[in-house]
Amino acid sequence: MNFDTAAITNLAITYGLQLLSAIATLVIGLYVVSIIVKVAGKVFERSNVDASLTGFLSSMISILLKIMVYISAIGMLGVEMTSFIAILGAAGLAVGMALSGTLQNFAGGVMILLFKPYKVGDFIEVQGYSGTVKEIQIFVTVMTTGDNKTILIPNGPLANGSMINYSTQTTRRVDFTFGIAYGDDIDKAYEVLQRLIDADDRILKDPEPFMGLSQLADSSVNISMRVWVNAADYWGVHFKMNEDVYKSFADADLSIPFPQMEMHVRQLA
Repeated sequence: MNFDTAAITNLAITYGLQLLSAIATLVIGLYVVSIIVKVAGKVFERSNVDASLTGFLSSMISILLKIMVYISAIGMLGVEMTSFIAILGAAGLAVGMALSGTLQNFAGGVMILLFKPYKVGDFIEVQGYSGTVKEIQIFVTVMTTGDNKTILIPNGPLANGSMINYSTQTTRRVDFTFGIAYGDDIDKAYEVLQRLIDADDRILKDPEPFMGLSQLADSSVNISMRVWVNAADYWGVHFKMNEDVYKSFADADLSIPFPQMEMHVRQLA
């Protein structure tokens, strides 16, 4: 068997150069990727990005860039990458459709960690639940309710839906509605309420408390009262004021009416 030495030499040189180019691309590319990941991590830290999100984003950037380096290195060996990339894209699309809900929650988790509409320790109301945020994970947010139940809520709806965050403001307004009977002295009711406001040090003087006649209802004259308190004192003031008003109105001969129904019986001859 005769071998064409020149052809073999040319082939060896050609594929040898391709192999060396692929190895060089792989080594240099991975080194550049490591530098980019380190720089990105420092940028995230300087931007005060959440620590859990920093690690996650750095890992994702590293994986995506490494995939690009590997594809480039394989392409330098003469491997046809068009079909390979098409198959990879189709597989990624299929997986993405199968995990659409999970991917939505993942994207929601990234958005929450980036824009921080709430943080650990905040008391929020969302998706029909209210509680204190204990942990923000990539896919779910963990909350604890007032009666110590643990609730896991997917991050997708949290990032795209409405939410009430009770912890962002330092003060809150407590709204009350107290009813007195028709014929009772409304000025006396105002005096009683003002005395109760002045007696509670938790009620702030600025903004100034408000009282006013809000409604002439079917069986009561309703007085609205609005006071401002520090957020931590909201429920304490709410419950104590209701109790004090109930006792003080009785001592001041002010009636707290309740719905009543009169029945007239007519006897037919």
